Amino acid sequence: MSEPLRIALAGLGTVGGGVIRLLEANAALIARRAGRPITISAISARNRSKDRGVDLSAYAWEDDMVILGERPDVDVVVELVGGADGPALALARTTFEAGKALVTANKAMVAHHGLELAAKAEAAKVAFKFEAAVAGGIPVIKALKEGAAANHIDRVYGILNGTCNYILSTMEDTGRDFADVLAEAQAKGYAESDPTFDIDGIDAAHKLAILSSIAFGTAIDFGPVAATGIRRVLAADIAQADALGYYIRLIGMAETELDAAGQRRLFQRVHPMLVHRDHPLAHVDGATNAVVAEGNFVGRLLFQGAGAGDGPTASAVVADLIDIARGDIGAPFSIPAAELEKASPASSGHRTGKAYLRFTVADRPGVLAEITAAMRDAGVSIESLIQKGRAAIGSTEAVLVAMVTHEGPESAIAEALRLLEGSPSLAAPPLVMHILED
Repeated sequence: MSEPLRIALAGLGTVGGGVIRLLEANAALIARRAGRPITISAISARNRSKDRGVDLSAYAWEDDMVILGERPDVDVVVELVGGADGPALALARTTFEAGKALVTANKAMVAHHGLELAAKAEAAKVAFKFEAAVAGGIPVIKALKEGAAANHIDRVYGILNGTCNYILSTMEDTGRDFADVLAEAQAKGYAESDPTFDIDGIDAAHKLAILSSIAFGTAIDFGPVAATGIRRVLAADIAQADALGYYIRLIGMAETELDAAGQRRLFQRVHPMLVHRDHPLAHVDGATNAVVAEGNFVGRLLFQGAGAGDGPTASAVVADLIDIARGDIGAPFSIPAAELEKASPASSGHRTGKAYLRFTVADRPGVLAEITAAMRDAGVSIESLIQKGRAAIGSTEAVLVAMVTHEGPESAIAEALRLLEGSPSLAAPPLVMHILED
């Protein structure tokens, strides 16, 4: 058997500990599949004295994790620290400049700096792999880069954040409201003490930007990803969606389109959607992730599984290490960085579809007429309208009005909301959730 692949591990949290346990538990199997052993030479983390439940005494320790990339006894650095910038980015740059490969689970760093890092990896002729950055243990990046490589991917979308999916599906099952379920998710470890990145859609947006680049061969561009989270979804919205035959899921969706001049544009959006009961994503519940890719020859592909956790994410990290041990380098985004197309952002205004709108309004005569008049003047056709009972909004009581539109352009809905902007009849900003039918 060949010489071992020697790795350094930066970050010894949940995933880092999982990587060590996996490499130890399955050492013989991994060596057979990789063609050589995979061994750990050095490690680094913020707190050296913390008990992580694994024996670290056999590994050299570096207080400065950036030094891991320069060590002569290291072939591959595994970065599990997180953060778009700071030590993680410094370590990535140092690793490539030293001519070593990098494996990371850091979706924020890849989303913000992926193009730069891919170019550095290609110049050094080393691997840059990040399967664990998207959807945990689901091998969706490998599937898009390899299994679906012969296809034009028309659209990629899915449930990319397990925390949000746990909250929404629990609200669905129990009828409880968002704040209550979020607190439970934090107590169970499904949500961070500061859940902002998850519940505001930022985490899903990072993952969507990565998937978009690989699926469409476009330069990764996180900036234009429109992200809306789930903070404003009420138990009443969940119940109303259910009555209409839908479930609410936070969906990241990306597709390319040609503008009037024949230039390709990239649409990327993360927001809660009503998903029809017949759609495969409707029945993805708990902390599970799922990704759908639609190719012009292969058709619809569905990838589903655990999107986080030490086991699934460690599995993805070690799968990347096995590929590197076998000599697989390849372009990080499937196409060389210099050849990735720079697609301009696409506007959502001309997109057509049905939508769910919920208004929180003052309980007085004429409010409903004001809303329907704005819809009429903007050219929005209403399919159904339901006025719900009173709800407490701060120190006052208000009424919930929900409606579903007929299919039409998103620009018309935006215009209707503009006409209602500043109205004293609205006790809170309207909530808009588009509908995923097929």
